[in-house]
Amino acid sequence: MRDLGRIKTVVVKVGTNLLSSKNGVNKERIQDIADQVSKLRSLDYQVLLVSSGAIGMGAKALRHDNPVKHIPLRQACAAIGNPLLMTAYQEAFAKHRLLCGQVLITRNVLNNRTGYVNMRAAVTTLLQLGVVPIFNENDVVSTSEINNVFGDNDRMSAYVASKIDADLLVLMTDIDGVYTGNPKTDPNAKFLSEISEITPEVFSYAKGAGSTFSTGGMKTKLLAAQIAQKGGCGTLILSGYEKDALVRALSGESIGTYILPETRLAQRQRWIINTSASGSVTVDQGAADALTIGHKSLLPSGIKNVEGVFNVGDVIEVKTFDGLVIMKAVTSFNSSDLLRVMGHTTRDITKMLGDVPKVVFRPEDSVYIN
Repeated sequence: MRDLGRIKTVVVKVGTNLLSSKNGVNKERIQDIADQVSKLRSLDYQVLLVSSGAIGMGAKALRHDNPVKHIPLRQACAAIGNPLLMTAYQEAFAKHRLLCGQVLITRNVLNNRTGYVNMRAAVTTLLQLGVVPIFNENDVVSTSEINNVFGDNDRMSAYVASKIDADLLVLMTDIDGVYTGNPKTDPNAKFLSEISEITPEVFSYAKGAGSTFSTGGMKTKLLAAQIAQKGGCGTLILSGYEKDALVRALSGESIGTYILPETRLAQRQRWIINTSASGSVTVDQGAADALTIGHKSLLPSGIKNVEGVFNVGDVIEVKTFDGLVIMKAVTSFNSSDLLRVMGHTTRDITKMLGDVPKVVFRPEDSVYIN
């Protein structure tokens, strides 16, 4: 059941389509967002923004009208567009005597626990100073080739919401929520006011990709909601074109589609579940039962295969023989040592490697997936 009465910290993601105009930056839309954020702050909400639009604005400044697919061109457009975007936000928030601060992140920042802790500390300080943090992916250095990219700002906003313990993720888009079909072409499409579980059927409702300069679509928003849900954060998908939609929703009006959160995990568990796995291990049935039923540590003797290259402290996946991922965990072995000792007893391992950890990971360093 939708209950936003206890919400305190809100992450608001604003899509490219809302911020772009024929001339580049839609300053009226940005001012509207700043007005609503200012109103929420006056009501004692902590608000963080995740803003798309930098690449699109950079492209329009270059008078490049086609989709920006070439990576160096995307990076160049981001470098041009980011200051344009931030200038527009600074001018809009200045009318409310508010400062905003840019936070550029990559997937590696959140995957690395030290980077994540530092980012969280910086954001906490910004909020304490009364500054509105504005997140964007650092597209100048984020490339899929180096596995450093979120893929879209919808999912990035969900990771941010999970990492900073937000109570609500709001995805502001150009449609008023989730439908069972495309309401523009399907007269039988039904509006979904609330979703408790994001099932394959729910995903089937989302069709189509993003626009010329955006990478999202309803599917990426549902993926983002799923990430937030597992982090104990609810998600609200609503139209940014609807007047005062953000303020109205948090004032109790039932607009948009609300995806209910799951029970919130501990902070370390949320970090583990939302961190990209550097590799994986396949375990035998006995080890799988010990992990999932007995809640035991994983011993090297139960491992049958090691995939990927990883170091001590990295997050890895634990798989069964049929490929099902049952857990994610922080490993106390690197991949090369684990390849040597898998299937061996503790006594054998001491002879092979000397004084090393007796277990691959303990229950407190793992999270169940299935």
